[in-house]
Amino acid sequence: MAEHHDHDDHDEHDHDEHEHDEFAEDEQELERRARRLVALSRIRQYGDPVLRMRAREVETFDDDLARLAERMTALMHDANGVGLAATQVGVLQRLFVFSDEGEDRVLVNPVIAKASRDTGAEEEGCLSLQEVRVPVERPIKVTIAGADLSGGPVSFDLELPSARVVQHELDHLDGVLIIDRTDPDARREALAKLRPQPVLGAR
Repeated sequence: MAEHHDHDDHDEHDHDEHEHDEFAEDEQELERRARRLVALSRIRQYGDPVLRMRAREVETFDDDLARLAERMTALMHDANGVGLAATQVGVLQRLFVFSDEGEDRVLVNPVIAKASRDTGAEEEGCLSLQEVRVPVERPIKVTIAGADLSGGPVSFDLELPSARVVQHELDHLDGVLIIDRTDPDARREALAKLRPQPVLGAR
C-alpha cells in the first residue's frame, strides 16, 4: 500500500519533488539501456562463425581466466541476461557464467552429470540472437558438474529455470544454438527475422 499524504501548503513542493524523482528514474532507465546496448555490442551475434565452433577444454586456471569470468559476469548483467558462454565473447574456452537465484556462478569445463527424464518446452531467448524467442524442450532437472576458477571440482543440482539456463550455455560451448533445438516452423520464423532484409531499390 502506498503512503498517504495530506494536501497542504507543501503540495507545490511535493509536486516538484515528484517531477525530480521521475526525471531521476528516466535518467537511470536511459543509463540502463545505454549499458545494455554497449554490452550487446560486445557479445557476438548470429552469423559470427565463432558461435558455431566447439570450445576447447580449459587447462590453465590463472588470473586471465578469472578476469575473463569477471568480464563475462559484468556483461551478462549489463545485457540483462541470466547466462553467458565464453564463445559469445569470442573466446573458445569451455567456460560459462550464469545467475542462479540471485547468485553469480562460474562453471569451467562443464558436463551434464545427470538429467531428468521429465522434459518441458518453454520459449528461450539468447543474447546472441536478440530478435528471436523460440520454444525449446529440455530436461527440467539436471546435475551439472565441472570446475571452479581455481580448478577445484564443483557440481550443481538445478531445477527450472536455472536447469534450462545451464543447458542453453552448454550448447553454446558446443556450437549449438536455440534455433537448432526448436521445431521446424519456429526455426523458419526465426531465420526470417535473423536474415538481413533486402534493401528496396538495391541492385
